[in-house]
Amino acid sequence: MKSENEISRAVRRAVESYLKDLDGEDPSGIYDMVMNSVEKPLIELVLNHAEGNQTRAAEMLGINRNTLRKKMQTYRIK
Repeated sequence: MKSENEISRAVRRAVESYLKDLDGEDPSGIYDMVMNSVEKPLIELVLNHAEGNQTRAAEMLGINRNTLRKKMQTYRIK
């Protein structure tokens, strides 16, 4: 396996912990849960770093500005 970065290790630990805590229940919707948990704070932090400049934030994220605006609406980020 390739060496993991700090973010990958944090996600791995969190998902492993989540799966251990299921107490026999079947997991469901893990992908959406993880993506929603990571994507909103990522967008907020990058926007803050870009001082609210959506064009710059979109470039930093590697996504289209319209995609960023849609995600901001989805997550109710101002």
